[in-house]
Amino acid sequence: MKSLLFFIVSILFLSPISYGQDLLKERIWKISSRKKSIFLDKGVFHSKENPVRQKLTSIRNSYVKSRGYERVVLDFSTAQPPQIYGLISKDSKIFIDLFNTDLGEGISSPNHVKYLKNIDFYPIDSKSLSLELSFDKDVSFDIFYLENPGRLVIDIKK
Repeated sequence: MKSLLFFIVSILFLSPISYGQDLLKERIWKISSRKKSIFLDKGVFHSKENPVRQKLTSIRNSYVKSRGYERVVLDFSTAQPPQIYGLISKDSKIFIDLFNTDLGEGISSPNHVKYLKNIDFYPIDSKSLSLELSFDKDVSFDIFYLENPGRLVIDIKK
């Protein structure tokens, strides 16, 4: 009876913990300055720190059938991209935080070309900008950055 009571109390107190996000099970990687052609469908990514204040100046996307993937490019106002933290979620979304970055004027979500549905912008405070990119189901991503000028590149394929 005592062990049954202990079991029930344990379930009551530990079950809410099991519904939280466990980042230890997520793949965490530092994005690099070159394309690796390794497409992932979940995980957490980040880039090196860049304290320089900048703007997101434009967002471009394209699809070339011979390449087999859609490319989304975020252009920045400086030579290096900002510090970036992101999450590829299981529901075909990417959440990106851009630090020390403002949203440039006249930027809107690019047109739906192949896999990208839309981009939502969330200026959290004066020091960061968050983006939510929504995609068609069952896609994977290769994410890297380029310099001179600073760009974040997201390649998407099924």
